[in-house]
Amino acid sequence: MLELFNYEIVQNAFGAGTIVAIIAACIGYFVVLRSQTFASEALSDIGFAGATGAIIFGFSSLIGMLVFSMLSALGMGALGERIRGRDVEIGMVLSFALGLGVLFLSIYTQTGSAGVNSGVGILFGSILSVRRSDVLIALGCGICLLILLMVLYRPLLFASIDPEVAQTRGVPVRTLSIIFLLMLSVTVSISILVVGVLLIIALLIAPAATALRLTHQPRHSLILSIILSLACTWSGLILAFTGSFGKQLPVGFYISAIAAAFYFISIIISRLGIVHTPQRVEKFVRCTDCKERMQPDYQ
Repeated sequence: MLELFNYEIVQNAFGAGTIVAIIAACIGYFVVLRSQTFASEALSDIGFAGATGAIIFGFSSLIGMLVFSMLSALGMGALGERIRGRDVEIGMVLSFALGLGVLFLSIYTQTGSAGVNSGVGILFGSILSVRRSDVLIALGCGICLLILLMVLYRPLLFASIDPEVAQTRGVPVRTLSIIFLLMLSVTVSISILVVGVLLIIALLIAPAATALRLTHQPRHSLILSIILSLACTWSGLILAFTGSFGKQLPVGFYISAIAAAFYFISIIISRLGIVHTPQRVEKFVRCTDCKERMQPDYQ
């Protein structure tokens, strides 16, 4: 197994996988708290159109995903609280974006371009073809996201759990919403390198949702989410490289299957009462003492 790390393809895969796992776990925790799973799926589908379009013009697919998803995040953030009631509009944008991506794939097919494999890899994940430059871009984006998340942690947590009270205390809820959507768009773009557009929710949502079922402390949930995300990613990569059931299966399949297994096990544990946690994290965080610790005067 250790001999595999002598190959650059394995080094790139584990490097990108580790970066994505940590970032997806941290951002995914707030996605679950803010009930923005649909927004995550929307940004991933829009990123697919950006990636396939970038390949047509000779650019990196990662750059295309970043540009398209960040522009879409700004548009979604402009809706503010109204985004909760705009499922139809967002769904129409999604269908158009997917249609655009299919159009680009069709162009690849008609011209006999090698970009067909790239387009399929974007849909289902292509971590085995990750280049060192992609790892460096993901590392730079990841460091920036973690620094920004540490700066915004307390107000973002407060605004995610109780936006009405947070706004009355002077927290810039609208601005935080836009910033978070931009952070989410970057996370989705680099996560697609590992699991692809169709399986992005598995890595972004499952570890965080599992952690929230097992512990009610925000920081403990974040740490557990990171641990679970790394376990899913590393296990998936090891199984993909070493092979199982007599054949090598896609990395995205292993990661999504392990993530789903963790979540279903957490459901069983919580229902059996093995771990005593409240049904919703808000019951813990909304207590008076906790609010006083989390609500400095932001005016």
